[in-house]
Amino acid sequence: MQRQLILEDGTVFIGEGFGSEREMTGEVVFNTGMTGYQEILSDPSYCAQIVTLTYPMIGNYGINRDDFESIEPAVHGLIVKEVCEVPSNFRSELSVDEFLKQKDIPGLAGIDTRKLTRKIRQYGTLRGRVCGMDVNVEEVVASLKSYSLPTDSVEKVSTTNAYPSPGRGQKVVLVDYGMKHGILRELTARQCDVIVVPYNVTAEEILRLNPDGIMLSNGPGDPKDVPEAIDMINGILGKVPLFGICLGHQLFSLACGADTEKMKFGHRGSNHPVKDLRTNKVALTSQNHGYTVREASLENTDLEITHIALNDGTVEGVKHTKYPAFTVQYHPEASPGPEDANGLFNEFMELMKNNQKVGNC
Repeated sequence: MQRQLILEDGTVFIGEGFGSEREMTGEVVFNTGMTGYQEILSDPSYCAQIVTLTYPMIGNYGINRDDFESIEPAVHGLIVKEVCEVPSNFRSELSVDEFLKQKDIPGLAGIDTRKLTRKIRQYGTLRGRVCGMDVNVEEVVASLKSYSLPTDSVEKVSTTNAYPSPGRGQKVVLVDYGMKHGILRELTARQCDVIVVPYNVTAEEILRLNPDGIMLSNGPGDPKDVPEAIDMINGILGKVPLFGICLGHQLFSLACGADTEKMKFGHRGSNHPVKDLRTNKVALTSQNHGYTVREASLENTDLEITHIALNDGTVEGVKHTKYPAFTVQYHPEASPGPEDANGLFNEFMELMKNNQKVGNC
């Protein structure tokens, strides 16, 4: 069945529909990963976005039960050059088409994804709609131009109630702004006694749990749309060791007086080189973000840059110069992607242990 992707600038891509026949609108972005489409589809940070995968063949190893990063995907669509209808892998349980049908997510195959990616790189992310062939293109374009990107994405993907993931080690409060399961997996692997809490948790509620450390998760959208998090971070800063990832990094920076801005087309992929300024070592990292911390805005704060992106020089990590707190813009838990930066979780463990020896922050 022919379907189409219509962009706000009037560009139309016609291809073959798969997955759901639902009409969906979202911000069109691209991811350069060669593998990991299951993790990408289930990453809550893609809430309200239509994801274009630049690798030409998607779906060859199917969908399995183990590689999900959330239970319910929040992505608004999938665009590929070619979708594999008959996957071949011993773990495969569903095809991508079957999975998208189950989750009511539209897909579009057979378009020139290279052309679409070049357009996004040139003009920035664009609003788009995956729809049938019977729509009035001019009306859709007018609708897209007036469409406002959602500001409640974090609320949509965060847990509504706190829940435990028991362990016998350090007690960690994990604030869920759209948490990937990989983060919880890494904490659990280190025997942490984790309590996952909603995005709008207060500092008082966290401190009553008497944690050894606090983890700020990844999540979708503009960090300035989550003012509750800024207040909470200011309430705990200097009282408990803190580690933030992706959106958590941006929220922490805002709370410390820095500023963030929207990127032209963001970083989304599994091979982004990041330099650790503390060691001069380079790690290949998994990334998924459309906002960044402005380097100039860090000058009059107590934050110090620890990591930079080698492709464009943007800030990829900071640490507080007075308190035991650090954050990174990329994903050390990977899922998908390389695990070069996985040791950051060990740094967090050491930070909590050293803080306990000192007795306070």
